[in-house]
Amino acid sequence: MYQRNLTLLTDLYELTMMQGYFKEKDANETVIFDAFYRSNPDGNAFSICAGLEQVIEYVKNLHFEPEDVDYLRSVGLFDEDFLDYLLHFKFSGDIYAIPEGTVMFPREPIIKVIAPIMEAQLVETAILNIINHQSLIATKTSRIVYAARGDGIMEFGLRRAQGPDAGTYGARAAMIAGCIGTSNVLAGKLFDVPVKGTHAHSWIMSFPDELTAFRTYAKLYPSACILLVDTYDTLNSGVPNAIKVFREMKEAGIPLTFYGIRLDSGDLAYLSKKAKKMLDEAGFPDATISASNDLDEYLIDSLKIQGATINSWGVGTNLITSKDCPSFGGVYKLAAIMDKKTGKFIPKIKLSENTEKVTNPGNKTIRRIYDKESGKIIADLICLVDEVYDENNSLLLFDPVETWKKTHLAPGSYTIRELLVPVFRNGECVYQSPKVMELREYCRQEQETLWDESRRLVNPHEIHVDLSNELWHMKNQLLDSYHYNN
Repeated sequence: MYQRNLTLLTDLYELTMMQGYFKEKDANETVIFDAFYRSNPDGNAFSICAGLEQVIEYVKNLHFEPEDVDYLRSVGLFDEDFLDYLLHFKFSGDIYAIPEGTVMFPREPIIKVIAPIMEAQLVETAILNIINHQSLIATKTSRIVYAARGDGIMEFGLRRAQGPDAGTYGARAAMIAGCIGTSNVLAGKLFDVPVKGTHAHSWIMSFPDELTAFRTYAKLYPSACILLVDTYDTLNSGVPNAIKVFREMKEAGIPLTFYGIRLDSGDLAYLSKKAKKMLDEAGFPDATISASNDLDEYLIDSLKIQGATINSWGVGTNLITSKDCPSFGGVYKLAAIMDKKTGKFIPKIKLSENTEKVTNPGNKTIRRIYDKESGKIIADLICLVDEVYDENNSLLLFDPVETWKKTHLAPGSYTIRELLVPVFRNGECVYQSPKVMELREYCRQEQETLWDESRRLVNPHEIHVDLSNELWHMKNQLLDSYHYNN
């Protein structure tokens, strides 16, 4: 894995605030920041966490080169004592995070940073940039994979992505969320994931005729022979010529290990059903029928309902750009400041006239509550880190806004799992990121913990995210004290 120094991948105001802390405050004041998001993209009931490995690489390599400091000097906003401090900068704090591939919900801390205020402030922009992008693409992919109902989804979006990084790291996120392969060769190399592809219309057009093009491709790639059949006439030329080539391969004793056709235009439901009938009658019932052409979860779902015989899907633009919802909306907010005298954290809260923008204060963690019998998620509980829960006791959950809505869990009827794991301690990485294909399997298992009602594409049932009684009271006391003092 190649490494880049992304230290200057930050908003200018992070650096101007850092200098303000350096000059006007205790620069070693320890604080807690939470990165979280407020609503799921695409009207989904959940999101998929992705990008943590790149956050780790960023923090590990966080330092200012002399040329970085020279550039900041040229900006004209920074004094020499602060610039000298930057030359010796190193992240020294703690980071906790939800592991990649985990199902997550709004308002939960995805990443919690506990560090001197200058350090915690600097990492905001890059953390949000990385987590927002990959979590967005992973979440979009999970919807597309679900719509395919077990068929393979191939990520084909590189040429339509917003630049090389979006294409490459978007492919990584798509693989975590369930794709079986990517067309992006660089992503294949960097992340050790399968690369897949067929050929373009230009391949067919470069030969004197379609049949010659098919025969040549089959000769070169007999073990991965997927032929694009819609260059000229899908049913009258493309499919018959593909069948002719498959028959010739069979007669020559060439094993038909992975073969079939790809449709890239036209009425995919009609064409796939006609093509399937032709292939079956010719003695090739196990031929793959692959489709591409501006697919998304809604079109795939519709084609499945229409009885399309497609069993492999290449999805590009709508996946790699999350076209109908192109941003994730993660934010990064101050949650607590340590009192040096007591060593305890003083909770901080951001107020707003918009209820969803009022933050949850304090040093928090997330405990996921599962139904013991089914293994499905009942709710997530945001609580303070020092709270203790015992599965052998009853548990009362309540909606933090509509507090009369309550759920009582009997002793032994549920299990609890803490979601946040330590990633950095005292500036040193203590977490080993799994490989992408391992994350893919973990993500599949994570989605199996969701109820079917929460996975549907339209109007899904939302999982409750509740506050512990202690955290709820702390939050409301802060709200009351603010209004009293102001």
